[in-house]
Amino acid sequence: MSTYAHGGDVNAFAAQCACTAEEVIDLSSNINFITPRVDFSGVSLNAYPSYEKLTETLASHYSAHSDELELFNGGSSAIFALLRFFDNPTCTIYSPAYLEYKKASLLHGKKVLLINRFEAMDAEVEENSLVIFVNPSTPDGHYYEIETLMEKWRAKNCTILIDESFLEFCGGESATRYLPTYDKLYVLKSQTKFYGCAGVRVGIVLSSRENIRALREKEPLWKISALDSHFLITALNDEAFRTRSHALNDEAKRYLKTILDNSLIFERVYESDANFFLVRLAHMTAREFQEKLIPYSIMVRDCSNFDFLDERTVRIAVKSISELKRFEIAIVEKI
Repeated sequence: MSTYAHGGDVNAFAAQCACTAEEVIDLSSNINFITPRVDFSGVSLNAYPSYEKLTETLASHYSAHSDELELFNGGSSAIFALLRFFDNPTCTIYSPAYLEYKKASLLHGKKVLLINRFEAMDAEVEENSLVIFVNPSTPDGHYYEIETLMEKWRAKNCTILIDESFLEFCGGESATRYLPTYDKLYVLKSQTKFYGCAGVRVGIVLSSRENIRALREKEPLWKISALDSHFLITALNDEAFRTRSHALNDEAKRYLKTILDNSLIFERVYESDANFFLVRLAHMTAREFQEKLIPYSIMVRDCSNFDFLDERTVRIAVKSISELKRFEIAIVEKI
């Protein structure tokens, strides 16, 4: 894989499988397989979008004030904007992590230091550096208690960016609780993951009023569409969706975990608090594993380009039980 390849190119994979994209079972994608139902018929597209209702809805959902958050055209756009905004010369990334952080850091001329989360969580960080921590992590989905880490980072006067894009899958405590007491903290929340909407581009950053004001001064006036805004407002107000989503994801996750634990294909299944599992293959590479799944039109995420992972690591996402049953049949019959 290329250095920053994201995976998830369903159309290219469908061509390999000689099927349509709709026929592919995409276990590479960590997007919720449950999606809110949204009616767009009343959305006006002949006026510039207004974000007041959306920011108020998001602020209420995350127990913040509307002046304490900024909207972005998805989580990745937020990452690049923030790495342009931060003036810290050194960036420390607890890795493996979403590779856009490394890409954006290098693009904006920062010295990148990597801390291996699996082996060196106690490693020291440079004073006044930018610290990036994804929680729950990717690609392994581990939720970390960060009280001790926060104390260490604050003692070094670090600027801290916590990515909580998968937090709503596990219900862990948010780092936003530290915002009132530390003015160099930023919390990023992609709305894409839990709300099952990779095609709807909304991400948010929460921080102090002063930080958000400074950030907004460097951002364009309009960044998301009226359709994006309407979708997310509807989804955030849909309590029944959240309840149903948690129930179905929990059930499907248990089913997937059983499949993985009972197969000799996998040498290790990492414990996960998110909607996916990282696995280490026992006797084949991720590429070989993917090739064996082509006849079943099943796609998984090769994790060999993540820092500190190798060619035998794969991420497998939680999807519907009917799709997971096809995956189970595939690994029993062919592998």
